[in-house]
Amino acid sequence: MASSSSTLSSTTNPDSTEVQEPVIQDSLTYWEKQSATYDGVLGGFGSGSLPRVESLGSRKFLLYLFPELSTVPSAARPLKPPPSRRFRALDAGAGIGRVTSDTLLPLVSDVVLLEPVEPLIQTALSRGRASAAEKPPQNESKLPLQKRKWKGIADGSKSVTFLQGTLQACDPAKPRQTAAFLGRVGYTPALPDDDSGFDVVWCQWCLGYMKDADLVGFLKRSQAALRKEGVIILKENVCKDEGDEPAVLFHEEDSSVTRSDLHWKKVFREAGLSLLHDRVQHGLPKGLFVVKM
Repeated sequence: MASSSSTLSSTTNPDSTEVQEPVIQDSLTYWEKQSATYDGVLGGFGSGSLPRVESLGSRKFLLYLFPELSTVPSAARPLKPPPSRRFRALDAGAGIGRVTSDTLLPLVSDVVLLEPVEPLIQTALSRGRASAAEKPPQNESKLPLQKRKWKGIADGSKSVTFLQGTLQACDPAKPRQTAAFLGRVGYTPALPDDDSGFDVVWCQWCLGYMKDADLVGFLKRSQAALRKEGVIILKENVCKDEGDEPAVLFHEEDSSVTRSDLHWKKVFREAGLSLLHDRVQHGLPKGLFVVKM
Protein backbone atom coordinates (compact mmCIF):
# COMPACT_ATOMS: atom_id res chain seq x y z
CA MET A 1 0.00 0.00 0.00
CA ALA A 2 1.19 3.50 -0.72
CA SER A 3 0.41 6.76 1.00
CA SER A 4 -2.91 8.59 1.18
CA SER A 5 -3.92 12.03 2.28
CA SER A 6 -4.58 10.66 5.75
CA THR A 7 -1.14 9.07 5.85
CA LEU A 8 0.67 12.11 4.49
CA SER A 9 -1.15 14.68 6.61
CA SER A 10 -1.22 15.13 10.37
CA THR A 11 -4.78 13.89 10.85
CA THR A 12 -5.00 12.28 14.29
CA ASN A 13 -7.54 11.42 16.94
CA PRO A 14 -6.88 13.99 19.70
CA ASP A 15 -9.57 12.59 22.00
CA SER A 16 -7.92 9.19 22.25
CA THR A 17 -6.01 8.61 25.50
CA GLU A 18 -4.49 5.38 24.21
CA VAL A 19 -3.04 4.94 20.75
CA GLN A 20 -4.96 2.39 18.74
CA GLU A 21 -3.21 -0.19 16.62
CA PRO A 22 -3.79 -0.74 12.90
CA VAL A 23 -6.28 -3.37 11.83
CA ILE A 24 -5.10 -4.85 8.54
CA GLN A 25 -8.57 -5.68 7.20
CA ASP A 26 -9.72 -2.09 7.81
CA SER A 27 -6.64 -0.82 5.96
CA LEU A 28 -7.25 -3.16 3.02
CA THR A 29 -10.89 -2.09 2.83
CA TYR A 30 -9.82 1.56 2.74
CA TRP A 31 -7.34 1.01 -0.09
CA GLU A 32 -9.74 -1.07 -2.14
CA LYS A 33 -11.87 2.07 -2.44
CA GLN A 34 -9.03 4.37 -3.55
CA SER A 35 -8.14 5.17 -7.14
CA ALA A 36 -5.35 2.94 -8.50
CA THR A 37 -3.48 5.95 -9.92
CA TYR A 38 -0.57 8.16 -8.89
CA ASP A 39 -3.08 10.66 -7.51
CA GLY A 40 -4.87 7.90 -5.63
CA VAL A 41 -1.80 6.45 -3.93
CA LEU A 42 -0.28 9.87 -3.24
CA GLY A 43 -3.35 11.51 -1.76
CA GLY A 44 -3.93 13.91 -4.64
CA PHE A 45 -0.26 14.84 -5.13
CA GLY A 46 0.33 12.52 -8.10
CA SER A 47 0.15 15.13 -10.84
CA GLY A 48 2.46 17.73 -9.29
CA SER A 49 6.18 17.74 -8.54
CA LEU A 50 5.98 15.27 -5.65
CA PRO A 51 6.44 12.00 -7.63
CA ARG A 52 9.54 13.29 -9.42
CA VAL A 53 11.12 14.97 -6.37
CA GLU A 54 10.35 12.05 -4.08
CA SER A 55 11.73 9.36 -6.41
CA LEU A 56 14.87 11.43 -7.07
CA GLY A 57 15.48 11.63 -3.32
CA SER A 58 15.04 7.88 -3.04
CA ARG A 59 17.47 7.11 -5.87
CA LYS A 60 20.08 9.45 -4.37
CA PHE A 61 19.72 7.69 -1.03
CA LEU A 62 20.10 4.27 -2.66
CA LEU A 63 23.15 5.45 -4.59
CA TYR A 64 24.71 6.77 -1.38
CA LEU A 65 24.52 3.26 0.04
CA PHE A 66 25.42 1.50 -3.23
CA PRO A 67 27.51 3.85 -5.40
CA GLU A 68 28.37 0.91 -7.65
CA LEU A 69 24.83 1.14 -9.05
CA SER A 70 25.54 4.56 -10.56
CA THR A 71 25.98 4.84 -14.31
CA VAL A 72 26.94 8.54 -14.16
CA PRO A 73 30.44 9.54 -12.95
CA SER A 74 30.75 12.08 -10.15
CA ALA A 75 33.73 14.15 -9.05
CA ALA A 76 32.75 13.49 -5.44
CA ARG A 77 32.20 9.74 -5.84
CA PRO A 78 33.87 8.22 -8.93
CA LEU A 79 32.20 5.28 -10.60
CA LYS A 80 32.84 1.92 -9.00
CA PRO A 81 32.81 -1.29 -11.02
CA PRO A 82 29.20 -2.42 -11.52
CA PRO A 83 27.99 -5.44 -9.53
CA SER A 84 29.26 -8.73 -10.98
CA ARG A 85 25.86 -10.33 -10.31
CA ARG A 86 22.27 -9.22 -10.70
CA PHE A 87 21.14 -6.80 -8.00
CA ARG A 88 17.78 -7.74 -6.45
CA ALA A 89 15.25 -5.64 -4.54
CA LEU A 90 11.98 -6.39 -2.76
CA ASP A 91 9.41 -3.58 -3.08
CA ALA A 92 7.20 -4.21 -0.05
CA GLY A 93 3.69 -2.75 -0.01
CA ALA A 94 4.30 -1.61 -3.57
CA GLY A 95 0.87 -0.30 -4.53
CA ILE A 96 0.64 0.29 -8.29
CA GLY A 97 4.40 -0.15 -8.75
CA ARG A 98 5.37 3.50 -8.51
CA VAL A 99 8.53 2.88 -6.45
CA THR A 100 9.41 -0.10 -8.63
CA SER A 101 9.19 1.91 -11.83
CA ASP A 102 10.53 5.29 -10.69
CA THR A 103 13.09 4.41 -8.01
CA LEU A 104 14.24 0.81 -8.24
CA LEU A 105 14.27 -0.23 -11.91
CA PRO A 106 16.49 2.70 -12.97
CA LEU A 107 19.19 1.22 -10.70
CA VAL A 108 18.66 -2.48 -9.92
CA SER A 109 18.35 -5.60 -12.07
CA ASP A 110 15.39 -7.46 -10.61
CA VAL A 111 12.46 -6.37 -8.45
CA VAL A 112 9.99 -8.52 -6.55
CA LEU A 113 6.84 -6.43 -6.11
CA LEU A 114 4.63 -7.33 -3.13
CA GLU A 115 1.19 -5.79 -2.65
CA PRO A 116 -1.97 -7.07 -0.91
CA VAL A 117 -4.70 -4.83 -2.37
CA GLU A 118 -6.38 -6.35 -5.45
CA PRO A 119 -6.98 -3.17 -7.53
CA LEU A 120 -3.48 -1.88 -6.83
CA ILE A 121 -1.59 -5.09 -7.62
CA GLN A 122 -3.66 -5.63 -10.77
CA THR A 123 -2.78 -2.11 -11.93
CA ALA A 124 0.89 -2.78 -11.24
CA LEU A 125 0.67 -6.04 -13.20
CA SER A 126 -1.00 -4.27 -16.13
CA ARG A 127 1.69 -1.57 -16.15
CA GLY A 128 4.42 -4.20 -16.15
CA ARG A 129 2.85 -6.19 -18.96
CA ALA A 130 2.33 -3.02 -21.02
CA SER A 131 6.03 -2.22 -20.58
CA ALA A 132 6.95 -5.71 -21.79
CA ALA A 133 4.72 -5.44 -24.87
CA GLU A 134 6.42 -2.48 -26.54
CA LYS A 135 9.61 -0.44 -26.28
CA PRO A 136 9.55 3.06 -24.78
CA PRO A 137 8.94 5.93 -27.26
CA GLN A 138 11.86 8.19 -28.15
CA ASN A 139 10.29 11.19 -26.42
CA GLU A 140 9.50 9.27 -23.23
CA SER A 141 11.52 11.61 -20.98
CA LYS A 142 8.92 14.31 -21.69
CA LEU A 143 6.05 12.14 -20.47
CA PRO A 144 4.74 12.14 -16.87
CA LEU A 145 6.27 9.38 -14.75
CA GLN A 146 3.02 7.41 -14.60
CA LYS A 147 2.91 7.15 -18.41
CA ARG A 148 6.47 5.96 -18.92
CA LYS A 149 7.40 2.36 -19.72
CA TRP A 150 9.33 0.47 -17.08
CA LYS A 151 13.08 0.51 -17.69
CA GLY A 152 14.67 -2.70 -18.97
CA ILE A 153 11.46 -4.72 -19.27
CA ALA A 154 10.90 -4.57 -23.05
CA ASP A 155 14.52 -5.49 -23.85
CA GLY A 156 14.64 -8.23 -21.20
CA SER A 157 17.58 -6.76 -19.29
CA LYS A 158 15.59 -6.31 -16.07
CA SER A 159 12.64 -8.07 -14.47
CA VAL A 160 9.69 -7.58 -12.14
CA THR A 161 7.96 -10.42 -10.32
CA PHE A 162 4.45 -9.75 -9.00
CA LEU A 163 3.28 -11.23 -5.68
CA GLN A 164 0.01 -10.58 -3.87
CA GLY A 165 0.05 -10.81 -0.10
CA THR A 166 0.46 -8.90 3.14
CA LEU A 167 3.72 -8.00 4.83
CA GLN A 168 2.33 -9.64 7.96
CA ALA A 169 2.32 -13.02 6.19
CA CYS A 170 5.26 -12.66 3.81
CA ASP A 171 8.67 -14.19 4.46
CA PRO A 172 11.14 -12.45 2.13
CA ALA A 173 13.45 -15.47 2.35
CA LYS A 174 10.79 -17.54 0.56
CA PRO A 175 8.42 -15.05 -1.05
CA ARG A 176 6.79 -17.41 -3.56
CA GLN A 177 5.78 -19.70 -0.68
CA THR A 178 4.21 -16.96 1.44
CA ALA A 179 2.44 -14.81 -1.18
CA ALA A 180 0.47 -15.53 -4.36
CA PHE A 181 2.52 -15.45 -7.58
CA LEU A 182 0.77 -13.44 -10.31
CA GLY A 183 3.43 -13.26 -13.00
CA ARG A 184 6.82 -12.02 -14.12
CA VAL A 185 7.86 -9.63 -16.90
CA GLY A 186 11.23 -8.98 -18.51
CA TYR A 187 14.37 -11.02 -17.87
CA THR A 188 13.96 -14.74 -17.18
CA PRO A 189 16.90 -16.51 -15.49
CA ALA A 190 18.20 -19.89 -16.60
CA LEU A 191 17.63 -21.17 -13.06
CA PRO A 192 14.90 -20.06 -10.62
CA ASP A 193 15.95 -17.08 -8.49
CA ASP A 194 12.87 -16.86 -6.26
CA ASP A 195 14.71 -17.69 -3.04
CA SER A 196 18.08 -16.09 -3.85
CA GLY A 197 17.73 -13.29 -1.32
CA PHE A 198 17.74 -9.52 -1.69
CA ASP A 199 20.33 -6.76 -1.77
CA VAL A 200 17.62 -4.27 -0.80
CA VAL A 201 14.29 -4.64 0.95
CA TRP A 202 12.50 -1.34 0.23
CA CYS A 203 9.52 -0.39 2.43
CA GLN A 204 7.80 2.91 1.69
CA TRP A 205 4.59 4.35 3.13
CA CYS A 206 3.34 0.90 4.08
CA LEU A 207 4.70 0.06 7.54
CA GLY A 208 2.17 2.31 9.26
CA TYR A 209 -0.39 -0.40 8.55
CA MET A 210 1.41 -2.88 10.81
CA LYS A 211 1.24 -3.34 14.56
CA ASP A 212 4.61 -3.02 16.25
CA ALA A 213 4.83 -6.77 16.89
CA ASP A 214 4.06 -7.58 13.24
CA LEU A 215 6.51 -4.93 12.07
CA VAL A 216 9.33 -6.30 14.22
CA GLY A 217 8.60 -9.79 12.89
CA PHE A 218 8.67 -8.62 9.28
CA LEU A 219 11.95 -6.75 9.79
CA LYS A 220 13.53 -9.83 11.35
CA ARG A 221 12.41 -11.98 8.41
CA SER A 222 13.66 -9.35 5.99
CA GLN A 223 17.07 -9.26 7.67
CA ALA A 224 17.32 -13.03 7.33
CA ALA A 225 16.64 -12.69 3.59
CA LEU A 226 19.39 -10.16 2.92
CA ARG A 227 22.43 -11.04 0.85
CA LYS A 228 25.90 -10.08 2.06
CA GLU A 229 26.02 -6.29 2.64
CA GLY A 230 22.29 -6.07 1.92
CA VAL A 231 20.13 -3.43 3.58
CA ILE A 232 16.54 -2.71 4.57
CA ILE A 233 15.46 0.78 3.54
CA LEU A 234 12.41 2.33 5.16
CA LYS A 235 10.84 5.54 3.89
CA GLU A 236 8.02 6.64 6.13
CA ASN A 237 6.27 9.63 7.65
CA VAL A 238 7.65 10.63 11.05
CA CYS A 239 5.74 12.51 13.75
CA LYS A 240 7.31 14.48 16.61
CA ASP A 241 8.58 12.77 19.74
CA GLU A 242 6.88 13.65 23.03
CA GLY A 243 9.87 15.36 24.58
CA ASP A 244 12.36 12.57 25.23
CA GLU A 245 9.77 9.86 24.76
CA PRO A 246 8.65 7.97 21.62
CA ALA A 247 5.28 8.88 20.13
CA VAL A 248 2.71 7.22 17.87
CA LEU A 249 -0.29 8.84 16.16
CA PHE A 250 -3.26 6.80 14.97
CA HIS A 251 -5.18 7.66 11.78
CA GLU A 252 -8.70 6.29 11.92
CA GLU A 253 -9.56 6.87 8.26
CA ASP A 254 -7.18 4.24 6.90
CA SER A 255 -6.35 2.43 10.17
CA SER A 256 -2.67 3.37 10.19
CA VAL A 257 -0.13 4.87 12.57
CA THR A 258 2.66 7.40 12.24
CA ARG A 259 5.67 6.71 14.45
CA SER A 260 8.15 9.22 15.84
CA ASP A 261 11.90 9.03 15.30
CA LEU A 262 12.53 7.57 18.76
CA HIS A 263 9.76 5.03 18.26
CA TRP A 264 11.32 3.88 14.99
CA LYS A 265 14.67 3.45 16.72
CA LYS A 266 12.95 1.40 19.43
CA VAL A 267 11.48 -0.85 16.72
CA PHE A 268 14.92 -1.23 15.12
CA ARG A 269 16.43 -2.33 18.42
CA GLU A 270 13.68 -4.87 18.99
CA ALA A 271 14.25 -6.26 15.49
CA GLY A 272 18.01 -6.52 16.07
CA LEU A 273 18.84 -3.93 13.39
CA SER A 274 21.50 -1.24 13.27
CA LEU A 275 20.85 2.18 11.75
CA LEU A 276 23.43 2.78 9.01
CA HIS A 277 22.26 6.11 7.64
CA ASP A 278 19.19 8.32 7.66
CA ARG A 279 18.08 11.34 5.69
CA VAL A 280 15.07 13.64 5.46
CA GLN A 281 13.27 13.84 2.12
CA HIS A 282 13.28 17.48 1.06
CA GLY A 283 11.16 19.25 -1.54
CA LEU A 284 7.74 17.93 -0.52
CA PRO A 285 4.69 20.22 -0.20
CA LYS A 286 4.28 22.14 3.04
CA GLY A 287 1.87 20.90 5.70
CA LEU A 288 2.84 17.23 5.41
CA PHE A 289 4.61 15.03 7.91
CA VAL A 290 8.38 14.90 7.78
CA VAL A 291 9.42 11.95 5.59
CA LYS A 292 12.62 10.14 6.54
CA MET A 293 14.65 7.36 4.98
